[in-house]
Amino acid sequence: MGEILSVFAQPAAWAALATLIVMEVVLGIDNLIFVSILSNKLPEAQRQKARRLGIGLALVMRLVLLSTIAWIVGLKAPVFDLGLQGAPGPHGEPGFETQFSWRDLILIAGGLFLVWKATKEIHHNVQPGSEDAVFDTARATLGFGAAIVQILLLDIVFSIDSILTAVGMTESLPIMVVAVIVAVAVMLFAADPVASFINRNPTVVMLALGFLLMIGAVLIADGFGVHVPKGYIYAAMAFSAGVEGLNMLARRRKAAGTR
Repeated sequence: MGEILSVFAQPAAWAALATLIVMEVVLGIDNLIFVSILSNKLPEAQRQKARRLGIGLALVMRLVLLSTIAWIVGLKAPVFDLGLQGAPGPHGEPGFETQFSWRDLILIAGGLFLVWKATKEIHHNVQPGSEDAVFDTARATLGFGAAIVQILLLDIVFSIDSILTAVGMTESLPIMVVAVIVAVAVMLFAADPVASFINRNPTVVMLALGFLLMIGAVLIADGFGVHVPKGYIYAAMAFSAGVEGLNMLARRRKAAGTR
């Protein structure tokens, strides 16, 4: 306990904690969007339970990974090499990596799952006569067990990404634990409002699915060693959300003007 208090007695520790909390909250947005979309496909009586269970599992997953932090760092060690040379970039920078670690394989698998899931949901929406239209949030199109399994699979991927980010920003385990707990608490607090907003504005589902599709592609690229700065990703998401917000405002004012 004394060691923990001594860590937080340093101003630098509070600066690192604040920065890490912001990073963890931003990284948790992806997790929260996925949980919100899946929970809205359950019967209304089960939606809140699924959201709380899914986010609770995310917290447990992150804390378990923090307790095995040496093993997590070891996931970045190469496990095999294809022996190929990726094509260099336009400015002579190295091409994609041909050495793969367990972290790379997990990111690729998670990215493929996200791309598959988002594409499937988009297909259900745009296919004429689809019985499982994703915009139809008034009826259940997914079982509770299936939803929890899918949430758990993505919790694993997002948790590993989250913990590796934390390890890269600080070496203090107490700071990482506090940041993770605060970030997941924010997710838990925001889960119901986000899911309710998506439920009230069904067209936002398509935007959220587009986000998941993009995030899946970025995870796959990251697994192959092509690192896209996360600032670009979240800037694109914020811009798209802003445009959709203007569209929603325009539709509401137009509807109010026709009354």
